[in-house]
Amino acid sequence: MASKSKILIIGGTGYIGKHIVEASAKSGHPTFALVRESTLSSPAKANIIENFKSLGVNFLIGDLYDHESLVKALKQVDVVISTVGQLQVPDQVKIIDAIKEAGNIKRFLPSEFGNDVDRTNAVQPVKSAFDDKVKVRRAIEASGIPYTFVSSNLFAGYALPNLNQFGATAPPRDKVVIFGDGNAKAIFNNENDIGIYTIKAVDDPRTLNKILYIRPPNNIYSFNDLVSLWERKINATLERIYVPEEQLLKNIQEAEFPVNIIYALGHSVYVKGDQTNFEIEASFGVEASELYPDVKYTTVDEYLSLFV
Repeated sequence: MASKSKILIIGGTGYIGKHIVEASAKSGHPTFALVRESTLSSPAKANIIENFKSLGVNFLIGDLYDHESLVKALKQVDVVISTVGQLQVPDQVKIIDAIKEAGNIKRFLPSEFGNDVDRTNAVQPVKSAFDDKVKVRRAIEASGIPYTFVSSNLFAGYALPNLNQFGATAPPRDKVVIFGDGNAKAIFNNENDIGIYTIKAVDDPRTLNKILYIRPPNNIYSFNDLVSLWERKINATLERIYVPEEQLLKNIQEAEFPVNIIYALGHSVYVKGDQTNFEIEASFGVEASELYPDVKYTTVDEYLSLFV
């Protein structure tokens, strides 16, 4: 058995990053988090930092914008995973430059963790955000750095606690707003599972220079089916209010940030079906639950039961 790769996570105290750091440490990989000095002492990040310490995570002081610190950190690991936020996505070219200089990285997983940005019908303003990720993909491919792109689809923690009802703090019990006709299928994944699948892929030759799609069969639902599942759980019938595509496109144009982003992502996922409207082909991708059938992932059914 080959020894497990040393993994560096950049952006590890962020929303999805913390799940990936935890999954890495728990699976026995020597795990490193690149952090700023200020993060280690930040009250807002104290719980995350304490959890990392309890898991034996190694902290490396550095910054995406400090080339020397980045190269120094990279030289201590084998694999680098970026989970930086959307605003920093274009700046991942700095990681590419540092990887080229370090010369020892076996695999780079850039910050993706959503739709497959090469297969999308997104409209603005989400289109620009996706385009930023596309540019990073092309830069990685052009550099010759070994990679895996993770298409994790929807974060369950964003979409399911309020059934994607904007501004709601709990799933609806009387009426529900549905984009489009409600028949496009989307994929809802628990963030812990996304972390586990991502870490399983880092040393797997089957995921090398491929897109890892997290598309477990029990987590693929149309919005109509999702509402029906919720209705069965609460033993009630909800009034379904459908927003036709034409109206949604108008709403996107008229809405302010960040509501326009939420609507535009909803259009991509729930109207255009961008997460499921293509087949995964061996030439470009693999599916996580097929590669790792041992992972007992959280199903949408189980997740929604928490809110009954």
